[in-house]
Amino acid sequence: MNNFFDNLIIYNGYPLSIGVAVAVHSVILVLLIWLQSSSNIDSLELVQPTIIKALFIDENPQLKNERVLERRRLERTEQERISREEEQRLQQEERENLAELERQRAEAERARERQALLEREELERQRQLELERQREEKEIEDQRRRQLEDAERRRQEEEAERRRQEEAEAASVEAARTELELVQSATALIQLAVQQVWNRPPSARNGMRAILQISMLPTGELLDARITESSGDLAFDRSAENAAYSAAPFTELQSLPINLFNRNFRTLSLIFQPEDLLN
Repeated sequence: MNNFFDNLIIYNGYPLSIGVAVAVHSVILVLLIWLQSSSNIDSLELVQPTIIKALFIDENPQLKNERVLERRRLERTEQERISREEEQRLQQEERENLAELERQRAEAERARERQALLEREELERQRQLELERQREEKEIEDQRRRQLEDAERRRQEEEAERRRQEEAEAASVEAARTELELVQSATALIQLAVQQVWNRPPSARNGMRAILQISMLPTGELLDARITESSGDLAFDRSAENAAYSAAPFTELQSLPINLFNRNFRTLSLIFQPEDLLN
């Protein structure tokens, strides 16, 4: 384009006028040919072409140079504007790329944080499950230990109770044996004392039998003596009563426990027979 304007300057603007004139004439000529071909020849009216005169104007070189300089300034200004716009576009693209990269980085960071949170939650869940499992195992172990301890305690209690029962039975047997021995011993002493003072009446015969019930105090004193079963002979019955009163008091009873005395010697029955004096 610069070469074209330079040529215009060299020829002082004349080639432009000539070109315009030639173009106008060419258009008119083409129009006439078209009209002639599309209309009847008889009715065709000849049109005299308008003569266009090309005037060659000699332009002032100073003004022309100023226009060229202005045009070049405008071109530089346009180029600078285009360059600035291109630079701004590139900067905008760079900012957008940076923003996209930042967005992607933030999204990736959020994704990593979410993944880390999920992993922490999973670890916490696993830890809670492990703690729950350990707690359940401990509860089961404690329950098993308590069951064993309860079983051992029950066994020991049963064993202790068995030993107590055995000891109580043994003590009861021993006490019964001792009580029986005491009763037999005291009874034998009473029988011996009564037998030693009993005077059989002349009317006594074999086969006679009288039962005498005596009532005593813990001190051995005799409260009462009465026949509960008569021999049929008054003298025989009276001799039995007299023997009991004569043998009293029975001091051997003072050493007996009171409960033993109450059970066995508060009242006592003595059998009188001529052959012997039996309990």
